Amino acid sequence: MTDPIDLGAFLRQRGHRLTNPRRLVWDVLGAARGHLTAEQIATRVGRRDSRINLASIYRSLTLFAELGLARESILGTDGAGRWEVAHPDDEFHLICGRCGDVQHHGGDLVEQVRSHLGNYHAFKAATIELSVTGLCSSCVV
Repeated sequence: MTDPIDLGAFLRQRGHRLTNPRRLVWDVLGAARGHLTAEQIATRVGRRDSRINLASIYRSLTLFAELGLARESILGTDGAGRWEVAHPDDEFHLICGRCGDVQHHGGDLVEQVRSHLGNYHAFKAATIELSVTGLCSSCVV
């Protein structure tokens, strides 16, 4: 589930309106168990309001990303972007190359990368997207 923010107030404070497509996209992202492609989001939104087209879905996702509410990650080998409610950089993705499962893991690994970049390369990372591919515990067998 999404954090209990007042999406309408959040958007208005930043000069945007809460439209029906935005509300429905936010609801779908918040209820998702995992990462969704824009097409999967559109299918779920379409079940609630068939008048909302894919272009509206993309516009909503783009706005949410610009406002830090959602993030798109390229996970797996198909190159398709998958969306989720934004999470802190200190979480990283473990992607199973066989079944496609994506798991979030926390810890200090991302902070270690951030520190290394700053200390040894004079590079200040704004966002770190760390993804590791391999086989999950179910597929290792």
